[in-house]
Amino acid sequence: MNRPNILLITTDQQHWNTLGAVNPKISTPNLDRLCREGTRFSRAYCASPVCSPSRATMITGQYPAWHGCWTIGVKLAEDVPTIGESLSAAGYDTTLIGKAHFQPLASDPEGGQISLEAQPTLRDLDFWRGFHGPWYGFDHVEVARNHGDESHVGQHYAIWLEEKGLLNWRDFFVRWPPEPDAPERLRHWDLPRQLHYTTWTAERSIAAIEKSANAKRPFFLWASFHDPHPPYLAPASWDSMYNPAEMEPGTLTPGELSLMPPHFAKTQEENPDFSEWQETEHANHGFHSHLVADDRLRQNIAVYYGMVSFIDEQVGRMLDRLDELGIAKDTLIVFTTDHGHFLGQHGLTAKGAFLYEDLLRLPFIVRWPGKVPAGRESPALQSLVDLAPTFLSACGLPVPGVMQGVNQLSVWKGADRPVRQMAVTEFRHQPTKVHLRTYISERFKITVYRDQDYGELFDLQSDPEERSNLWDDPSASEVKAEMIRQSLNAELVREPMRLPRIAHA
Repeated sequence: MNRPNILLITTDQQHWNTLGAVNPKISTPNLDRLCREGTRFSRAYCASPVCSPSRATMITGQYPAWHGCWTIGVKLAEDVPTIGESLSAAGYDTTLIGKAHFQPLASDPEGGQISLEAQPTLRDLDFWRGFHGPWYGFDHVEVARNHGDESHVGQHYAIWLEEKGLLNWRDFFVRWPPEPDAPERLRHWDLPRQLHYTTWTAERSIAAIEKSANAKRPFFLWASFHDPHPPYLAPASWDSMYNPAEMEPGTLTPGELSLMPPHFAKTQEENPDFSEWQETEHANHGFHSHLVADDRLRQNIAVYYGMVSFIDEQVGRMLDRLDELGIAKDTLIVFTTDHGHFLGQHGLTAKGAFLYEDLLRLPFIVRWPGKVPAGRESPALQSLVDLAPTFLSACGLPVPGVMQGVNQLSVWKGADRPVRQMAVTEFRHQPTKVHLRTYISERFKITVYRDQDYGELFDLQSDPEERSNLWDDPSASEVKAEMIRQSLNAELVREPMRLPRIAHA
């Protein structure tokens, strides 16, 4: 068979409804084009709502409990089998451009955890000039770790900035180590748009596409954009593209709050005490006050939308180049993100141990001309753990037994019968105190908390905004029991055929 090119385009922390195709308040003409020319899946989910575990799942086809990178700060072992290894062995050029985040921002030599994505290695440009892989199955990598003006800047992006003539690039980022009195940039970033890492990701991805096309070699390219992950910061004119007054933040109702698990309610306090959930010295994501003034929240949403629209422009450059090279018809494209984002929904911001649809559900578009139906919207359940096995199947290659995802190729090609009956998400920041799992069926969604008698059960058909928790509702007891029974058969509790390593405790 003629093996397709594979272009995986991801963003970081993008809410599922930030597509013009489903939300008239945001402009994404190029992503809308993908929707018109491909299929948009409206029920796609992450396997973990945390960056590192989710990204590791994409390339391994395994759940975090099995590939071992179960939270941020835990390194994905470099001996875990990945899709890149399979495709490289089959003659593909395998490339990663953009954000990786397979390894933590701090090394732990005593614990045997040495990270390439930690300081001071991040800013050792001589090291990165000489290192482009192989790494996690990618034969060529060009990576950067920062979001906005974070001090984690460096790696290949900083080298590119210097090649572009911006020798004082450090002036545009918080210095390392961070200066305590450094001024905070709010919404507007004076870094020129042509030097932004969103532009860099697209430019270097296009270069990789051109190199493979000229060599007439099939490619697997992951173009991994960094935004719209906070900080809410964008260059002109993306920072002012949307009017904050026209933004509509999510809300929290008193009745909804009364049915939440206890740590949810504490997010609505000025100075909450989360010590009850703290087992180690490492902070739990989202365990802080989520109170944000309405005007600031609207401003944040406006910039968040601008960041998405900026990415959309750069995705358009990539699509145009595929057309110009005459290889669009031979390229399978998937656009998605690692996990979602709260913009005031349920009184929450950003992310944390709050497994609502806003955080778990993803934008998910598949385009493959002549293979994937155009202009279709499908409710068939998708999971990021399915990417690796489905890509391999599309290339006519065997799926390793270690992969736990299901092959979605028939569904992508338009089959009405879904292959996934339940999506599974795991969130774990502490060994036991913050350890929860969510199981999502066609209609219902249940979240269970380790060693706790509380939980959440929602009817997504009658309550799509998840306002009414049915966990303790006697009328939902049979549904609750059935969902728990089904969850016991879910993929997460099945051991793959060969476990490459033991998960971190």
